[in-house]
Amino acid sequence: MNIYLDIVSPASKEAGLLASDYGLVNHGLVNLRRAYWNLSTAALYEEIVFRSEGSLVHEGPVLVSTGKHTARAAADKFVVREQSTEERVWWGIYNRPFTGENFSTLLTRLQGYLQGRDVFVQDCYVGSDPDYSMPIRIITQKAWHSLFARIMFLKIRNQDKLKKHIPEFTVIAVPGFLASPMVDGTRTDTFIILNFRERLAIIGGSNYAGEIKKTIFTVLNFLLPLEGVLPMHCSANVGPDGDVAIFFGLSGTGKTTLSADPQRRLIGDDEHGWSDNGVFNFEDGCYAKVIRLSPEAEPEIHATTRRFGTIIENVVYDPVSRRVDLNDDSVTENTRAAYPLSFIDHALPEKRAGHPQNVIFLTCDASGVMPPISRLTPDQAIYHFISGYTSKIAGTEIGLGIEPQITFSTCFGGPFMVHHPYAYAELLKKKIVKHHAAVWLVNTGWTGGPFGVGKRISIQHTRALLNAALNGKLHKVEYHRDPVFGFEVPKECEGVPAEILDPANTWPSREEYYKKYDALAARFVENFKLLMRECPEHVLEAGPKRLTTIPTR
Repeated sequence: MNIYLDIVSPASKEAGLLASDYGLVNHGLVNLRRAYWNLSTAALYEEIVFRSEGSLVHEGPVLVSTGKHTARAAADKFVVREQSTEERVWWGIYNRPFTGENFSTLLTRLQGYLQGRDVFVQDCYVGSDPDYSMPIRIITQKAWHSLFARIMFLKIRNQDKLKKHIPEFTVIAVPGFLASPMVDGTRTDTFIILNFRERLAIIGGSNYAGEIKKTIFTVLNFLLPLEGVLPMHCSANVGPDGDVAIFFGLSGTGKTTLSADPQRRLIGDDEHGWSDNGVFNFEDGCYAKVIRLSPEAEPEIHATTRRFGTIIENVVYDPVSRRVDLNDDSVTENTRAAYPLSFIDHALPEKRAGHPQNVIFLTCDASGVMPPISRLTPDQAIYHFISGYTSKIAGTEIGLGIEPQITFSTCFGGPFMVHHPYAYAELLKKKIVKHHAAVWLVNTGWTGGPFGVGKRISIQHTRALLNAALNGKLHKVEYHRDPVFGFEVPKECEGVPAEILDPANTWPSREEYYKKYDALAARFVENFKLLMRECPEHVLEAGPKRLTTIPTR
């Protein structure tokens, strides 16, 4: 029974004013109660409150709960196996095959579920480079998911263009609809299924808005390399002199925080393409972790949690004062805020710039042995890009506990990569070499010992090292060759104690340090065995070498 059947919602009169001529019947959606097309932020706020989907909190954000799923259900993502994907997709734990027959059956049941119900539609596009922009459509059961799509993707502000909008890919997100694993072939009642032949993705059983965002990113990871464009799970910024830097890294490594540098213009915080024209943002918004967000260390991001137009997920708040507590992790460590990129004062309105002069790989080393910064050769860059070593931080995926988990997420975004990792790595190397970009591996994890013994590397030291790399000063200092990985480690950097640059100096025992370092090297070697069949020998040679003796330096 539809609880809104006899009640007129706030936006019902304008529900169809911005509708596209390419209607929902083209997606098999018929007999709907009402479709709300391209509502504004203010109208969606009213609908969210009217439908009890969220609450307004101090100074204007809307706060929502995502229920049992407070992170991505990575194990419930599937790709339909058909002619266009059969030979191109890297099938495995990130790309689980799904039959076309099961997809059709599940889609039909989902379409039936939506009959008599309201849906919200946002017509938008992804890709700020006009040569590679793609029109998309996000159809949602929840008003707040429609607001999320409006925040995250690039908006169409012309009414005539909205009327003529025809999507090249569509996502239908219906958290109230649950799959039946026995009938549908899913793992659980939650599902995220991409069908490239149909240019359609369906999501059910999860309220977590990040599934919508990452589904579109996965789509671009499949399509863009076919056009010679490298899709990247990275943030990007540009300096006063036009020098571009890109920052690869998983959630929790500091990608959003470190790219939000007030001295540089922010291109974007999470998803970009690198074409022959340069770097361009896929999105129009940011989706940042906000747990224990500091107004001192991250003032601009912190300020977004007190603005109209921001969605805050799973943050605890006082129902009387309506003030949020960003330090409270009782719901999840993975508290999030979605906000327009324009909320960052130094964001670049064009969302695109030239070719990178610096490429930064961010790794959160929970074992506490990696140097805080090191310089890589092109082949070393490819090895580390394919390996994607880091630690998963609590809350970013379902099932993670408090202690970080060492992981290898290929291309620093394994769950979203559709082709074999070497396809992306080869594209990256060509662009690095062609545009003479320097590549840096930056550890934002632990020093002085592993998690539980050592301490997290100071963000002030990380910023000082990054600034020296970006402004060229780090190219002018003396380096030493790392005995395990072979990359170059600077011996000095202004504003950073010299002993921190060589992490062996921060451990109580040099012997214990190198035992741990050698153990990490063994993990790299073992992980690469799964990937080496598709990789040339010179890439394998760029990896770590196991220790036979403890270095005396």
